[in-house]
Amino acid sequence: MDQSDPTQPVEPTEPVPTVAGSSRPSRKTVLRAALAVGASLPVAFAGVPALARTTREEGTAPELTPECDDGDDPTPPQTEGPYFRPNSPRRTSLLDGNPPGTRLTVTGYVFGLACRPIANALLDFWQADANGAYDNRGYRFRGHQFTDAQGAFTLTTIVPGLYPGRTRHLHVKVQAPNRPVLTTQLYFPGEPRNNTDSIFDARLLMTMRSNGPGREGSYDFVLNVPQQPGPTDPPTTPPPSGTDWKSGTTYRAGDRVTYGGRSYTCLQAHTSGPGWEPPNVPALWRAV
Repeated sequence: MDQSDPTQPVEPTEPVPTVAGSSRPSRKTVLRAALAVGASLPVAFAGVPALARTTREEGTAPELTPECDDGDDPTPPQTEGPYFRPNSPRRTSLLDGNPPGTRLTVTGYVFGLACRPIANALLDFWQADANGAYDNRGYRFRGHQFTDAQGAFTLTTIVPGLYPGRTRHLHVKVQAPNRPVLTTQLYFPGEPRNNTDSIFDARLLMTMRSNGPGREGSYDFVLNVPQQPGPTDPPTTPPPSGTDWKSGTTYRAGDRVTYGGRSYTCLQAHTSGPGWEPPNVPALWRAV
């Protein structure tokens, strides 16, 4: 890591203003709706965070992972712990020499407060091996990388083992260019020790799913980095009902459009974009 920049976690500031009272839906609202109906995310949201959430054992959803542009706090910091080592190698895979353990891929994005991606953000990961041990002399299961132009990252590793006093977790430092470092940890849903670990924070739960013998997780970091709203944030003029669907148009709940010879009713207000055609997004349109 670049040791010339601050290395202490930054306490979250007051939440950014919400979009309450606006006719446009938040990114969070659209993502929630799309996931609720099992729809694929529109192409226009390819660079917007996936929801990092899971369902608790009793069937209720935990508090959502903090996201941007809805008045939420940045991703919460957590203790660094005793096992961090600076100057880890730059790499996206921590699988040196085919180590034992369940394969794990973690993907996500790094965003600022206006839900815009942060390119070239540093992420430095470290974790225990399958037996719950850290390599404190070398750099096994340690490595850093940088987000791409869309703010995305991918980590290939294994599911860390357990050791006394802690639940299963990954350590990470995240830093936007020339900004302070966020030090935090990521957790796995459904772990029995989540209920007894005094450090555990449900806001840091990854979304997890199985993929053959391996597992896939996702998490989106929101850094305390001020940003200007995106170029599509000012809504365009609402169209009259009954017109053909067009990209870049603001629709209100109840508006009717035609697309491909069929009529659709808008389910919630939004500004359309490429990939948001009514047949593709049942969270936003219902055929009539």
